[in-house]
Amino acid sequence: MLASGSATRLEMLHRAGVPVSADPAAVDEDTVKHALQADGASAQDAAEALAEMKAQRISGRCPGVLVLGADQMLHCDGVWYDKPGDRTQAAKQLSTLRGKTHELISAAVVVLDGARQWHHVARARLTMRPFSDDFLADYLETVGDACRNSVGGYQIEGPGVQLFSRIDGDFFTVLGLPLLPVLEFLRARGVLAS
Repeated sequence: MLASGSATRLEMLHRAGVPVSADPAAVDEDTVKHALQADGASAQDAAEALAEMKAQRISGRCPGVLVLGADQMLHCDGVWYDKPGDRTQAAKQLSTLRGKTHELISAAVVVLDGARQWHHVARARLTMRPFSDDFLADYLETVGDACRNSVGGYQIEGPGVQLFSRIDGDFFTVLGLPLLPVLEFLRARGVLAS
């Protein structure tokens, strides 16, 4: 069971041949992030905590089922970024990240009957090129409201890849799930054939 409303994560798992359904967990991510940041937590701590909270929430109503929680954090220069609420916010975020390197942290936690079974955290570093304001306007016009679907306002599997000059890290991590380690765990548990 995937404790996430992310269509991208669900599609990744389906395409990889994982028998999974989604049951999005109701977690007030903003409140949790603010509390963790006030306590001095790192972006990695936040990603992992949110992934586990999502998995725990769904595990309580799915006895005997492995529940996968996942979360992703983007940080740059000490600032944590969220999914933009609209194109104006996306333009602001992308303008701020332009010409800089930021880090994406993707965390995955598996819970069974309320007990944490496994976790993994992966990182990717992405460098945005110094694109023009005209390019940014054209990009946002092309992707439309899809800019609200991911932290940072881009999807590298589409036109968003043109925002970057360098990407260091696993493709799946950038999409929001450390897929290869998840598959390894599922093989070790006998969920997938080894």
